[in-house]
Amino acid sequence: MNKAFTKESDADGDDDDLQLPPIAGGGKNYITPQGYARLRNEWLDLMDNERPKMVEAVFWAASNGDRSENGDYLYGKKRLREIDRRIRFLTKRMEIAEIANPSVHFGNDQIFFGATVTYADEAGAQRTVTITGIDEANSAQGDVSWISPIARTLLKARAGDVLKLVMPGRVEEIEVLAVSYPAPRTD
Repeated sequence: MNKAFTKESDADGDDDDLQLPPIAGGGKNYITPQGYARLRNEWLDLMDNERPKMVEAVFWAASNGDRSENGDYLYGKKRLREIDRRIRFLTKRMEIAEIANPSVHFGNDQIFFGATVTYADEAGAQRTVTITGIDEANSAQGDVSWISPIARTLLKARAGDVLKLVMPGRVEEIEVLAVSYPAPRTD
C-alpha cells in the first residue's frame, strides 16, 4: 500500500505524541469589533455603491445592441457576478460572526482571543503577534488567525510559559515574554 495512505510516522519517535490543540467546533467566526466593522463596511460599499454602478453600466452596454460581441456588456456581467459572489461571502461570514472584544481581558496575563503576545524562539529571536479572526489576519502586520498553529499553541498560556510549537517537520520551544490587550474604550 502507498505510504500516503498509512498512519505510520517518519518522526524519530519522541515527538510523535505532540499535536496541535484541537480547533473549537461549531463553525464560529470569532472576530474583533474592528474586524466586523471592516467586513460590514465592505458589504455596505458593495451593496450601495459598486453593485448599482455596475448594474447601470451593464444596462447601458446592453442597450448598445449585439451583446455577444459587446466587450462592455461581457465585462460588466463578469464584474457583476464577482461583486455578487463577494456579497454572498461577506453575508455568510457576518451571519456566523462571533464578535469578541479583547479589551475585556485588559490587564490579564493569560492569552485569549485578541491578545498581543511577544515570544522568543529557541534562537532568542523575539516576535510580536496579535491573535485575530480568520477574516482579519494579516501576517505582514503581525496579526495571526486564532486557528493558526502559533495562535493555537499560545492560547491559554501565560507570560513566562515555555511552550512547544508544532510545525511541519519539527517542534520548537518558544517562551511567552509579554501579553497585552487593548484598553477598554470609555465612550
